[in-house]
Parts: sequence; C-alpha cells; structure tokens
Amino acid sequence: MIPVLRLAALTMFAALCGNHAAMAAEDSYPGKPIRVVVIFPAGGTADMLARAVGEGLTERWGQPVVIDNRPGASGNIAAEIVAKAPPDGYTMLLGGLTTHGINPSLYRKLPYDAVKDFAAVTIAAAIPLVVVVHPAVLAQSIRELMSLAKSKPKEINYASFGNGTSAHLCGVLFNLRAGVDMVHVPYKGSPPAVVDLVAGRVQVMFDAIPVVLPHIKTGKLRALAVTSSYRASALPEVPTAIEAGLPGFDVLGWLAFFAPAALDKEIVRKLGAEIANLLRKPDVHARLTSLGMDPRGDTPEASAAFVHAELNKWAPVVKASGAQID
Repeated sequence: MIPVLRLAALTMFAALCGNHAAMAAEDSYPGKPIRVVVIFPAGGTADMLARAVGEGLTERWGQPVVIDNRPGASGNIAAEIVAKAPPDGYTMLLGGLTTHGINPSLYRKLPYDAVKDFAAVTIAAAIPLVVVVHPAVLAQSIRELMSLAKSKPKEINYASFGNGTSAHLCGVLFNLRAGVDMVHVPYKGSPPAVVDLVAGRVQVMFDAIPVVLPHIKTGKLRALAVTSSYRASALPEVPTAIEAGLPGFDVLGWLAFFAPAALDKEIVRKLGAEIANLLRKPDVHARLTSLGMDPRGDTPEASAAFVHAELNKWAPVVKASGAQID
C-alpha cells in the first residue's frame, strides 16, 4: 500500500505544481509587447478593430500592442506567420471568414491548418453583408430581385472582389437558394467593384456593410436585405434576406483573434476575457457599431465551435462555385 500511497501523493504534487506553474504564467503575462498580425491593410475595418482592441489592451496592461498589417494571399501570409510563431502569447492573428472559413476549402495547399495550428481566442465582431443593387435595377426587394433574375437567366451580373471571396460565395449561395443564375463578375478588390456598381456597369453586389454604407446613405445604391439571420445595427430598417423571402440564407462575415495552438489555455482564456470586456465598453462598442460591425466577444470554446461550423458550412459552397486555387 505504501508505494500506491506514495504514487498518489507524487501525482497530486505534480498536479499542484502544474497548476501553480500555469497560474504563475498567467499572472506574469504579459511581460513584453504583443504583436497582432492583421490579414487586411491599414485603414480598413479589420485594422480599425485591431487598433481599438490594441489601444484598450495597452491601457489595461501597460504593454504596447503592435499592429502588424500583412495583407495578401487572402490572409494566408498573416495566418502562416502566426501559425509558426512561438506559442508564448506575444503573437496573435486577427483573421476571420477568409482564413478560417473559406480558404481551407478554396486552396489546394495551405501553409497552415485552420484548426490544428490555432487556438481560437474570441470571435471579436460579426459583419453582416448587404445585398445592394444599382438604382436602375427594377427590384425593390429580394423577392423582386429573385423574380427578375428568374425571368432573365444569365442576364443579371453580380460583382465581387475576387474568385473565392465572401462576396463571390455569397452570390453562389444566393443562386443555389433562390434557384436563379446570376453571372459572377470578379474584380481585383472591393473598391473597383463598387465603382462599377455605382456606375451601373454591374447590377448587384453582396458586400460588407461598412464598404457600401456611404453609397446607400446617398442613394447611389439601394439596399435590399442584409445576409445575416438578424437585422444589422448599422441598417436597422433593412430586412434580413430570410425575412424578405429567402429561407435558409444566412451569411455572416466575421473577424476573430487567434493564437498559436500550443499557447497555455489559461493565457488564451485571459486574452479572450480581456478582449471581450473591451468590446463591451460603451465607447468601443459604439465606435465599432458605427463602422458596421456587431461586436461579440465569444469565449474561446464557443469561438472554436463557431469556426468548425463555418468550415463545414462553406466547404460545399466552395465546391459548388468551382473555385479552386493552387
């Protein structure tokens, strides 16, 4: 019995030491500047979110949070940097739908594994897309757009900011759900696509609210519906596509913070809790809402489950689109 008791005591001692080490690591964190690698360029919605969170964490912890914009390859450049970074809590990724929802099905080879290489810290913000049309389009609602597209197969064009992007795949999903055949016109980025939409050279676009909101307000574009299952705070008068007559159509852009997979779970929880608290602050919440974002702050566990669901959701849509990148 003595060896058994001794083994039990040693096991308990090891567990206590492990817990103590984890608490010590959490208590001493952060002890130096933190880098947030952002998948989009400076000045955009993701950059503004990163800087709002960075400013709050800097104030809270007294350690600088450095925003490192690494756009390119649909976010793969930034994601690879963080996937291969030391798991010490001093490098995070601000990624989202592209890096952790679409790209794993779109690219034949990725320099990272969206699940195995990352720990989800928190889903920071949801960004509903909005279905917009040029004012000359004879459709005042989603139902009317569906009727128009059915009566004119392959005659209605929808713009996107590139093959395999959320704007493209949202159009693919619309075609599938509505039983229509609108033609995809890809552009090299959202700005030139919106320019042609405003000019009437294309008729329809599915884009993030912050991008097209100024044109909606000036009447240069008409908003028919938001793509999320709930009404967007930035466009409360615009119905959801589901409300407007397209059952099962639920598309949400989103941004999330990720850390390297092996990061201590207590530090992941600490980061997630701190960012969530920041997102709930009235001034930060109002600032992000005014940009068309819906701040969230999900737990790491809920965030990981959300990412898994998004991967499963978009895989068949990417396949239906026929888009594939080597």
